Amino acid sequence: METWRIFATALLGTGGIVLVLVTMAQVRERRNSSTAQVAISGAVAFTLLVVIGLLVATVLPAAVAWTTVAVVGAIAGLLVLID
Repeated sequence: METWRIFATALLGTGGIVLVLVTMAQVRERRNSSTAQVAISGAVAFTLLVVIGLLVATVLPAAVAWTTVAVVGAIAGLLVLID
């Protein structure tokens, strides 16, 4: 596996974990949801993060992988600053 894939996957995971936590917090705050609904939203977001991480680590071309990392990082940064 190329070094850039490992680095891109690590960066994606870091930004993705922040997005998972922000998603769970928003579900809890904005909907007055139960613990089960918060857990389900966290599980769905984490599953999507794992699938995208596997794609970045294995098959996506460099341009698509780095664009995905940049988009996830930008969204995570904006959501943390807004909330």
